[in-house]
Amino acid sequence: RLHLVTWNVGTASPPPDVTSLLQLNSQSPTMDMYVIGLQEVNSRITNFLSDLAFDDPWSIFFMTVLSPLGYIKLSSVRMQGLLLLVFVKHVHLPFIRDIHTLYIRTGLYGYWGNKGGVTVRMSLYGHAICFMNCHLPAHMENTEQRLDDFEKILEMQFEGESIPSTLDHDVLFWFGDLNFRIADYGIHFVRESINNKRYNLLWEKDQLNMAKKKEAFLQDFIEGPLQFKPTYKFDLYSDVYDTSEKKRKPAWTDRILWRVKNLCQHASKEGEFSEEEQTISVTLNNYISHMSYGISDHKPVTGTFGLELKPLLLDPLVTLSPEGEWSAEHDVLISYSAVPEFSSSAWDWIGLFKVSFRHVNDYVTYAWVEDDEISSNKDSKQVYMSAAEIPDTGGEFLLGYYSNNMQSIVGISQPFQIQPNRTLIEKDLTQEENSWMQKPDNLESRDEF
Repeated sequence: RLHLVTWNVGTASPPPDVTSLLQLNSQSPTMDMYVIGLQEVNSRITNFLSDLAFDDPWSIFFMTVLSPLGYIKLSSVRMQGLLLLVFVKHVHLPFIRDIHTLYIRTGLYGYWGNKGGVTVRMSLYGHAICFMNCHLPAHMENTEQRLDDFEKILEMQFEGESIPSTLDHDVLFWFGDLNFRIADYGIHFVRESINNKRYNLLWEKDQLNMAKKKEAFLQDFIEGPLQFKPTYKFDLYSDVYDTSEKKRKPAWTDRILWRVKNLCQHASKEGEFSEEEQTISVTLNNYISHMSYGISDHKPVTGTFGLELKPLLLDPLVTLSPEGEWSAEHDVLISYSAVPEFSSSAWDWIGLFKVSFRHVNDYVTYAWVEDDEISSNKDSKQVYMSAAEIPDTGGEFLLGYYSNNMQSIVGISQPFQIQPNRTLIEKDLTQEENSWMQKPDNLESRDEF
């Protein structure tokens, strides 16, 4: 289950609550993956330079919301105001590989990153999946420029010989502030149609719908029905369309589309496509806007998808687990085994993480798999962690094996308990006792005085 968000946040700070945006109160099963594409994240030079060194406020905000629920930030890519974040449940980490990010500037002839695309691609259970967040040129008359820019973005090439081109991925999601407008109709007709919820009257003049009929490179992209109000342009903190002097005509600028490669290939062949051959399918469960958010002049749009995958990867590259009872009173052991084809590196490490860890570098401590190895045989290896590195307070943790060659976690343990340090607890109790016993003496001496 994949939940995809696109939102032009208009340089605003995160809102106080995103429960409905992320469908956190939904009665349906929890999401496996969140993909969040933002446009117009505050990109003043001072903000941008600090965000290069540290996570930006929006990344920190979503990590704070999602990490306690068992999601980690798998990847992110930022270009000026464009930001793309991918979060996944821990259980999927060993089956997500070959993560690459890319960006392309199209604003000011490619010299400025206020417009363009940011992309994250990966192998998910052996299937090539690509997510592309775009911010295309604005204004009614710039349809051709929007299409030209998107063609340029589609031509982006990832580094690495084995990485397919964008359109060669099994599934490609394309979303963002695409800035397509409603042509021909006047503002009064558009607003009247919206007020009467007769959105279908506007679909045929939507510039993206019109372009999909003419442009070959768009025809394989699928979109759900636009059964929500156009998401641009609103007065701030309201659901009232633009009342400024410009009185912008409402438009569905914020969109989510997708393309399934094997369906495209099938469309070009004769005969039926058998279910046995189809190893991946995408189902749109929900395509809606969220009118309650008013921090910018755009409303966020979400798409909830079911991805049905025939797994091409069934086993993690590395299986690992803690040995015995863990506490900070003694050194501890980790056992792990790798599949024969796994290529390890001297720079591989095993991290100890809180179960609510935010990203791969959010470890409590780590052990080098070679330097800290204490035993090895053909079936498994053991490494140790020093007692000095284990948290005294204990709690629930998990272990993750990080592959330097693959730049990702390739094995993860089940959550387990670390016992609190009894020596430390007894010491604290003794100190409390002593301080309590000393109180009467202090009082006595004060009375005598």
